[in-house]
Amino acid sequence: MENRNLINLGKQILEAQSFSKLIGATLTKFAAGEVILEIPIKDSLLQQNGFVHGGVLSYAADNALTFVGGSVLGPHVLTSEYKINYLRPAVGEKIIAIGTVIHAGKRQAVCRCDVQVLHHGEKKTCATAQGTIVTMDPTANNNS
Repeated sequence: MENRNLINLGKQILEAQSFSKLIGATLTKFAAGEVILEIPIKDSLLQQNGFVHGGVLSYAADNALTFVGGSVLGPHVLTSEYKINYLRPAVGEKIIAIGTVIHAGKRQAVCRCDVQVLHHGEKKTCATAQGTIVTMDPTANNNS
């Protein structure tokens, strides 16, 4: 799929996620094997010490992992599992989650994501994650 079509598809999928809209997430890059998801930092995303809440960093990593996995597996994917390491408190203007594919097969992809914070023009990694993204059957009844 051409990169312009891929970014448009990615933006449509992100727009369909109400939580993503709530926190202001945008997809700034969506190419085969690489994704960049950005979130502007606002007061409603901070925890009691003034740092970006860990749940927001975790959301950024999970969504970037799923999008990048979908960039090589197709649009019908889910996160099977992921692990995140918080490295430093996030303080700044914007969260930038950079997802890449480590290995992809036919039905699953192992991906990584580095979550950076932009503060006064400088980017620092505040979390890193690795996860497995799997294909799903969109017609299957997933209630069981």
